[in-house]
Amino acid sequence: MSNGGIIGPVQNPVISVASSPGTTSFTSSGTYTSGPQAKIVDYLVIAGGGGGSSSRGGGGGAGGFRTSAGPSGGGASAESQLIISSGTGYPITIGAGGAGGPVPTVFGISGNPSIFSTITSTGGGAGGAGYPGIGSPGGSGGGNEIWFGSPAGAGTAGQGFPGGVGVGWPTPGFAPSGGGGAGNAGGERICGAPSIGTNGGAGLASSISGSPVTYAGGGGGGGISTPTPSGGTGGGGAGGRGSPVTAGTAGTANTGGGGGGGGQEPGSGTNAAGAAGGSGIVIIKELTKTVAPGVWSLSEQYNYKKAGQWTS
Repeated sequence: MSNGGIIGPVQNPVISVASSPGTTSFTSSGTYTSGPQAKIVDYLVIAGGGGGSSSRGGGGGAGGFRTSAGPSGGGASAESQLIISSGTGYPITIGAGGAGGPVPTVFGISGNPSIFSTITSTGGGAGGAGYPGIGSPGGSGGGNEIWFGSPAGAGTAGQGFPGGVGVGWPTPGFAPSGGGGAGNAGGERICGAPSIGTNGGAGLASSISGSPVTYAGGGGGGGISTPTPSGGTGGGGAGGRGSPVTAGTAGTANTGGGGGGGGQEPGSGTNAAGAAGGSGIVIIKELTKTVAPGVWSLSEQYNYKKAGQWTS
């Protein structure tokens, strides 16, 4: 290999870590095109959260949480970084949150997937409603409404946890569970105060954009009594309650948080609606650039540029 006429060791263009990597956040669908120096990227891909169900319904599960820049959801390790082509456009899909269930007793809708290149995060599962009250599976699973221990929705491996499951003792069917989060399962209730809904599962923090930010919290289950069940940290919506009856709270936009389940007034049976899950987000961090030590002729620069191996 020529060295630009300089006597000494041959030096080829090489890849090294960028001193000031660029970070791009997508809060709506679009196209990502790297800078001319980018070759490898870290990513965070979070799907839309699931909707909570109405009438003491289960909370929605958080959208799937996948990243190469730290632990992924469901207790998984970081995924592999992506090698990309400089100057190539990569479509980005931001998953919308699922709608909440209206009254009288209606399931919410599961969230939608978010996509970057080969990375797809699964939308959060909807909370359960009515009989048998089973939460839907998703990135993180939806909580159930607990009819004799009906199961909650399952989470997806490497993305999130299942929703909470409650036994409802001593009165079955009155302890809706929170949806699962990226960092923890939805709240469970196995005894006592069965009419209080449980909290959503906690989300998971990511520092891909600098300071840590928590995403993908589960929605709280809608109860019949007080207090109000909280959503999981990371954008999960609070569950509704009775006395007075309140609807669930929506998951926070661009966090993938699950929506809260709607409450039910004790005695009168007045119902409230579940809430929508929050939309997802995609964050991409460029990690590398090419450098060309030494002295190079114009013909050598041209050949490397043509091959896509020359720095800018």
